[in-house]
Amino acid sequence: MDTAEPTFFETNPKAGAVGQPLNRVDGRDKVTGKAKYSAEFNQLPGLVHAVLKTSDVAKGRITGFDTSAAMKQPGVLAILTHQNLPKLAKTPNDAEGKKAIGAPMGFLPLTTDQIHYAGQPVAIVVADTLERAQYAAALLRVQVAAEKPIASYEDPQAKLFDPTKVQDGKAPAHTVRGNAQAAFAAAPVQLTHKYTHAINHHNPMEPGATTAHWEAPDRLTIYDATQGVTRTQKAVSTMLGLSAEQVRVVTKYLGGGFGCKGSSWPHTILTVQAAKAVGRPVKLSLTRPQMFTGMGHREDQEQTLKMGATRDGKLTALIHEKTSTTSPWDNYAESNSKIINMLYACENFESSYQLARANVMTSTFTRAPGEAPGSFALESSLDDLAYQLGIDPLEIRLRNYAEKDHSTGQAWSSKSLKECYSRGAELFGWSKRNPKAGATRDGRLLVGWGMATASYPVHNSQGTARARLYADGHAVVQSGATDLGTGTYTVMTQVAADALFLPVDKVRFELGDTKLPTAPNSGGSVAAGTVSSSVYMAAQDVWQKLIKVAVMDKKSPLYRAKAADVEVKQGRLQLKNNPQKGEDFAAIMKRAEMADIEGNGQGRYGSGYEDAQAAANADPAKKDQAADHSMHSFGAHFCEVKVDPDLGTVRVTRWVSVHGAGRILNAKTARSQIIGGSIFGIGAALMEGTVRDQNYSRYTNASLADYHIPVNADIPEMTVEFIDEKDPYINAMGVKGIGEISMVGVSAAVANAVFHATGKRVRSLPITPDKVLATKPVQA
Repeated sequence: MDTAEPTFFETNPKAGAVGQPLNRVDGRDKVTGKAKYSAEFNQLPGLVHAVLKTSDVAKGRITGFDTSAAMKQPGVLAILTHQNLPKLAKTPNDAEGKKAIGAPMGFLPLTTDQIHYAGQPVAIVVADTLERAQYAAALLRVQVAAEKPIASYEDPQAKLFDPTKVQDGKAPAHTVRGNAQAAFAAAPVQLTHKYTHAINHHNPMEPGATTAHWEAPDRLTIYDATQGVTRTQKAVSTMLGLSAEQVRVVTKYLGGGFGCKGSSWPHTILTVQAAKAVGRPVKLSLTRPQMFTGMGHREDQEQTLKMGATRDGKLTALIHEKTSTTSPWDNYAESNSKIINMLYACENFESSYQLARANVMTSTFTRAPGEAPGSFALESSLDDLAYQLGIDPLEIRLRNYAEKDHSTGQAWSSKSLKECYSRGAELFGWSKRNPKAGATRDGRLLVGWGMATASYPVHNSQGTARARLYADGHAVVQSGATDLGTGTYTVMTQVAADALFLPVDKVRFELGDTKLPTAPNSGGSVAAGTVSSSVYMAAQDVWQKLIKVAVMDKKSPLYRAKAADVEVKQGRLQLKNNPQKGEDFAAIMKRAEMADIEGNGQGRYGSGYEDAQAAANADPAKKDQAADHSMHSFGAHFCEVKVDPDLGTVRVTRWVSVHGAGRILNAKTARSQIIGGSIFGIGAALMEGTVRDQNYSRYTNASLADYHIPVNADIPEMTVEFIDEKDPYINAMGVKGIGEISMVGVSAAVANAVFHATGKRVRSLPITPDKVLATKPVQA
C-alpha cells in the first residue's frame, strides 16, 4: 500500500454552496417556536423554579436571614444560602481554584457572609412555580451590616495600582517599543488628549439561563445559555469534583451573547447546587436587572493618548495610558493598547495601565474587547491630526499605512485595507466631502462625514469535527460549537456540502452538545474559521478512507492505484492523470457493504498553524511560514451624521462598511453580522452607558427602559461589502472571522462625523446631546 502523505482537496474550486447567500437552515425552527433555548426544556420530570435573592448594598456582611414568611408560602421547596448550600469541591475564591475552573471572577457568591457588590446573589429560593419562587424571594429578609463602598476609579477613596498584567493576566500592562517619550518630545506636531468610555452592558435578547438536571448522583445534564459548552463543562465539573464525562452541557440555540456568555458565571453553578439540594431539575433565568450584575460588563475607563508626528502627518510616537475600574479580586482590563500598537506605521510606542479596586463585579469580554475602545482613542486623535495639518482624514491613514505589523515585526498573512479604503470611499462618495468642519448643512441641520479604520486579530484556537457520509447520499456532520444566532448552523452546512460534494439539503449539521467533538467558544471571532476548518478536515478524512477502500477493491477501476494519484471531483473518485478511470463514492460503498463511513478532523485557527496539508489554498512549500505572519482582518467604516445645533441630537443617516476578512462563508449572514456589529458600535457611540451611583455603587438604569440601545428608527440603510481576500496561512478554509471587526472603529467614525458636522470634538462616550451642546468648537 502507498503510504504517501494524503492529498487534500479544494473545497470550492467553482461556485458552490460556500459563499452563497443561503437562507438560514435553522430559520424555520426559530420562527415556528420549535427551536429550544436553555430556559425552554420544560418537560423534564419534576421541574421546579429557582429565583435569586440579591443584595441591595454593595459592601457589607450578612448577619442573618428571616425565612419564616417565605417558607410558609405554598410550593416553596427550599431557601438556600451560604449556610446550607451543598458544598463544592473547588471554588474560584483563590488563585489556584480560579485557574483550574477557568472562572471569569475570583469570587463565588454564597460561599461566605461577605457582600462585595450590589446585586450579588445572597440566597436562592426554589418553588414549584416561578411566580411562587418570586413571591417567596420578595418575602425573604436578609439582615446586613452595611459598609461604605467604593464605586469606581474616580472615587476619592479609590487607590490606583499598576496591575503588571491585564485582561485577567493574559496581556502585559507595559509595552515599550523604540523610545516613544523621546520621539514625542522631539515631534514637530504633538497631540495629547483624554478619552472616556462609559460602562457598557451586553444586553442580549436572551438573558442568562440555566436548567440543571441530576440524572443520577454522579451524572448531570445542564441546558445553559453559554457561548461555549466545552468551557462550561470544564468549569462545572471542576467545581463539582466530577470528571468532564459526568457533566453534559447542551446549548442548541443562543439568543445573543456579545461576550457575556463566554464564561461560566455564578448563576450556572448555583442552579446546579440548588438542583442537588432539592433532588429535582431546577430552572433559573436571570431577570433583566440581574443581567447588569450577573454576567460582567465593559469597564468604565479613561484613556490618554499622546501622538507625535511630522508636519506631513507621519506618526513618530504613540504613548497610551489607560485607567479603569476592576473588582475587589481580579485584574481584568481590556487590552486597548494592542490595536494602537499595530494599526499604523510608527517606530516608537509605549503603553501602561492603572486599575482601581471597587465594589463591582468583574468586568469581562465585550464585543471587540480592547480593540473597540482603543480604536476610539486612536482614530479620533488621528482625525485631529488630519484637521490640524489640513490633510484629508483618509489620506493621513494612507500616509501611515503599515506594510508590516510593527508591534511584532512580522509580515501580514494578508491585508486588503487599501482596497477597503478605496471601495468604501467610492461607495460613500468621500471625494465630495467639504474639508471644512461645520460648513455643510441640510436646512437647519449640520451634516458631517467621518471615517475610521477597523482591525481585529485572528486568535489562535483549535477544534474538532466528525463527518458521517451515508451510501444513500446524505451526511451528518457534528461539532460541539455554539451558534450565537449569527448563522453557524447554516455556514457549516454549506462547508460540509461542498467538502462532501452533496446538495445542501442532504447535509445535517449538529452542534451545541458536549457529547459532540469539542470546539472552542463562539467568541473572539474564532468559531467560523476553526469549526469550518474542522468540518473540512473531517470531510478529507472521509475521502482518504474511501480511497483506501477503492484501491484495495479488485472490482474498482482504481484497484492498486497509488492513493496519492487519486482525486475526488464532485463525489467521484478518479485518477488525476486519467479522470475517466474512476467511480462514484456510492458504488464503492455499496460493493463494500458500507452503509456509512465516518471521518474526523481537527481545524486550527491562527498563527502557528503547522499542518502541511490543512491550508487548502497554501503552497505546501510555505507550510512552516504561518507562524511568521501577523494575522488580522481589516476594514473601513464611513459615516454621515446630521446634528441638530439647538438640541444637540445626533442621527446617523448613512453608513458604509467594507472589510477584508478572508473567505466569506455566506454572503447574507456575513452582511447581517457586519450590520449587527456596526449597530452595536453606534449604540456605544451615541446612547449606551450604564450609570453607577457614586455613593452606593448601584446601577441606576439597569433596565432596557433606561439603558438605551439602538432601535430600527435609529439606524439608516447600511451598505456592506467584502473584499475578495485569499489568505494562504490562516487555516484550512481561509476564514478570518467577522464577529468583532464590525464594531472596531465604529464609535470613532461617528465621533469624527460629529466633529466634521459641528467643529466640536467630543471625547467622552456616549456622545449625548448635553455633551454636544457643552463642547466648544475646536479652534483651527
